[in-house]
Amino acid sequence: MFDIERALYLYFLGLSTRCVAKALLFLHNVKRSHVSIWKWIQKCHPRKTSSKKRRTVEEFIVDETLLKVGPELIWLWIAIEPENRQILAQNITQERNMLIAERFLSGAVRDYGKHPVSTDGGTWYPMACQFLGLDHHVHSPLEKSMIERTMQYIKDITESFDDYFPYRQKNCKLKHVRNWLNLFVNYHNKELIYA
Repeated sequence: MFDIERALYLYFLGLSTRCVAKALLFLHNVKRSHVSIWKWIQKCHPRKTSSKKRRTVEEFIVDETLLKVGPELIWLWIAIEPENRQILAQNITQERNMLIAERFLSGAVRDYGKHPVSTDGGTWYPMACQFLGLDHHVHSPLEKSMIERTMQYIKDITESFDDYFPYRQKNCKLKHVRNWLNLFVNYHNKELIYA
């Protein structure tokens, strides 16, 4: 299973299947053909990030950013935990408003319980937090630094992924981007646990 995760991660970073096969052989002494890696990619349907076991969460640091995916502009929403910097929740939407912020935060509350929310001061967060009964405050400089670095990292990786795997269908539901984000977040969180 580790070989598959590592291969998918390398592939989604932009390597060709042949280069991934070479990297697995060189880095991990695992011999796989580029065809088997291609088959893994075709079967890849990463699950949404959430665990049955609740993590210890002190607060949610939440932010959103605009991504260009193909011809469309979409909003990427991220919630991280400040202590271990794991990504607790992520979503992509085509709009940014209070109702979407509330839906995003309610998913995080459902998975991790009620905790204070730190945001960048966007006008859509205070009302969403009020409806959900959550304490809201604006980022401290440390929290702002953490979330901005995480957002920029994810934004760069996702835009690179879209450059290699554009989806050109009309009325795209962005399933390929959701799958990529789920895979990336799962891998990112595992790396933080084992680091």
